[in-house]
Amino acid sequence: MTSHASGVSRRGLLAGGFGLMALAALPPNARAAARCTVDDWMPSEAFLQDLPRQMQALGVPGIAIAVVNEGRLAWSRSFGVTRAEGGAQVDERTLWEAASLSKPVFAYTVLQLVDRGELALDTPLVQYARPDYLGDSPWLERITVRDVLRHTTGLPNWRKDPANEKLVPAVAPGTRIDYSGEAIVWLQLVVEAVTGESLDQTMHRLLFESAAMHDSSYGWDAAMAARSVYGHRAVDDLQPGMPQQGLRDAWDAALPIAERWRKPLSTWRYADAERALPLARANVKPGVLNWPSDILANAAASLRCTAADYARFMSLMVHAHPAAWELRPQTRTAMLTPQIALPDRWTEKGLGWNIEATPAGPVLYHSGSNAGVFKAFALGDATRQRAIVLLTNAANGNLLYRRIVRASTGLDLLAFDV
Repeated sequence: MTSHASGVSRRGLLAGGFGLMALAALPPNARAAARCTVDDWMPSEAFLQDLPRQMQALGVPGIAIAVVNEGRLAWSRSFGVTRAEGGAQVDERTLWEAASLSKPVFAYTVLQLVDRGELALDTPLVQYARPDYLGDSPWLERITVRDVLRHTTGLPNWRKDPANEKLVPAVAPGTRIDYSGEAIVWLQLVVEAVTGESLDQTMHRLLFESAAMHDSSYGWDAAMAARSVYGHRAVDDLQPGMPQQGLRDAWDAALPIAERWRKPLSTWRYADAERALPLARANVKPGVLNWPSDILANAAASLRCTAADYARFMSLMVHAHPAAWELRPQTRTAMLTPQIALPDRWTEKGLGWNIEATPAGPVLYHSGSNAGVFKAFALGDATRQRAIVLLTNAANGNLLYRRIVRASTGLDLLAFDV
């Protein structure tokens, strides 16, 4: 186990005028709401002492947890190993797959470009970039940056056969929620077009360097591989050997080409991945590489970072006094404001975030799953300037992070069950 802690102290249940007896007298739902309004979100020491038992039971070899309190990184710890058999102990430098937690980070930088006047939320993507894999649909002309960030493009999450299948929306944009990694990748190509940079170059220039996220990258190299965790199957999955590792498998096939070209993967743009794809296929089993985005830094899924780095990003979402380089206050507010009114929804879509009402007020959240063996979750409360980040290396990581969220925050999110 490794840990990091700042000078922020853990507040007791007596904070804010709540006495233990008064809290105990409340009904269960009210107790949860009251606890959430006064307590920080650090897991208790008693819970952490029991965590290895829970990890073993659920088959989760490693987990990293970080907490934001009063708008800044307050605490982080890592437990377990990078790999169940022969893995190193995880520590504060271990890199984890953030999976779809990549999307809100990318959304933040897209909105930085909006603030700078380089993108417009309601301009159609085709006015910036029209990839040749788009199909034939008049709805494509209407998909905007806002549609991508609130998941109202009508596009699928991922095409089943991207090598042979054109990308088209199923419905008109702005009419329903369709969670779409494909839309995020298209927006990534838009960012390439307006910046003239690779995704990772733009993310470092606009966000990572300023936010002190020095252990974050959407790319891949040998040094990152050595620091990164491996994913693991669920305990009841008895298939022999390690499961497919998704991005690691794909990028390991592309890395020799990057080294031969003397062009790091983090600097590749879509055209580079197109050129490299037939060469990379010679280094991997059939079916692993299907289209150029499989070996390109992916705004929807390929962020690797430490838990502390992701918590530094979460602090940007929940703290009250942004620095000059951060999003304008009204832009950050838009990220956390419902962007489309649809009937019968229990959760809302902001710009890059899900928003759920709770007894303690609205929270922002996002989950992540890569290759079925990396599970991640981030939760924030902008009103009270706090957040929690959980990164795991197992198929059952979602079962574990839900237990930690419930124990640490008092919140039992509908997102966990619906």
